[in-house]
Amino acid sequence: MTLATQPMPGLVDAYGRVAEDLRVSLTDRCNLRCSYCMPADGLAWLPGRTILSDAEVVRLVGVAVGRLGVRKLRLTGGEPLLRPGLAGIIRSVRELRTRDAEPPEVALTTNGIGLDRQLEGLVAAGLGRVNVSLDSLDPARYARLARRDRLPEVLRGLEAAAASGLRPVKVNTVVMRDANEQDVVPLAEFCLERGYELRFIEQMPLGPRHGWDRTAMVSAAEVLGRLQEHYRLVPLPGRGAAPSEDWQVLGDDGAVRGRIGVIASVTRPFCRACDRTRLTADGQVRTCLFSQTETDLRTPLREGASDEELAELWLGAHRGKGPGHGIGTAGFRQPERTMSSIGG
Repeated sequence: MTLATQPMPGLVDAYGRVAEDLRVSLTDRCNLRCSYCMPADGLAWLPGRTILSDAEVVRLVGVAVGRLGVRKLRLTGGEPLLRPGLAGIIRSVRELRTRDAEPPEVALTTNGIGLDRQLEGLVAAGLGRVNVSLDSLDPARYARLARRDRLPEVLRGLEAAAASGLRPVKVNTVVMRDANEQDVVPLAEFCLERGYELRFIEQMPLGPRHGWDRTAMVSAAEVLGRLQEHYRLVPLPGRGAAPSEDWQVLGDDGAVRGRIGVIASVTRPFCRACDRTRLTADGQVRTCLFSQTETDLRTPLREGASDEELAELWLGAHRGKGPGHGIGTAGFRQPERTMSSIGG
């Protein structure tokens, strides 16, 4: 068989994990300055010439979907709603076909600002799900955490997502000590009343250098303890490779009110079941949020590499994926890139 006709294996790493979920960052730019993500004065944005064009994004996603077995896509940033060609990218990747001859699932993670204005076009293009970041319902606390007074716009985005028929609408919350601990139960009630799925996320060392203090991180166990003071929680089985551990929330009458999850990336890491691979906005493959190395696909892509050659580079990178992120171990080092540059 020639290289052109030889079937490609899936993205299997040295530990037998298979990556079928691709996180694609579309920009490192953001209209917030969340304290756990970037410095107050922002970052030096990637030069425009280094950012993948819409066509380059679609081509690399096509390699992942058509040749490497990826089935699920999550578009991230920075803030992906700042990408002018977002709807066109969604429409194009939905035209791709997986090995099962199905279009890939397409989800979006966003801070919600401007979502109400763009959502109709994104849904028409094929967007299937949306996650919205929301760390407080209190305007002053929200503005202090995000360093921008944009809470009403985020809430409008959530309302638009619910009205659009997208299900489930998920809300992501990072809980930090002495910052928004008091928002755990109000956010839970807010989401339960509206049918949103709330997920509490442990703060990870992916913000400004030397800005992470584990003692300031509110653990998943602490969050669950607060919730259990107000709700009856029943664990849901079948987590699989999902990052979130989920609980059904029961009311006083035993009726199901909704679902709440926690992502305990630090205290209960799920690395052994990880099924993710990542593509940054400037065309670098990262096998983990905390990788110390990247594999450049942008340069060979622009120099004329074939899809087969790009797939081989991606496969080679994935075979080197480590067993876990190593947070808390002696050899752990925070990546040079922040979350906004890597893509959530």
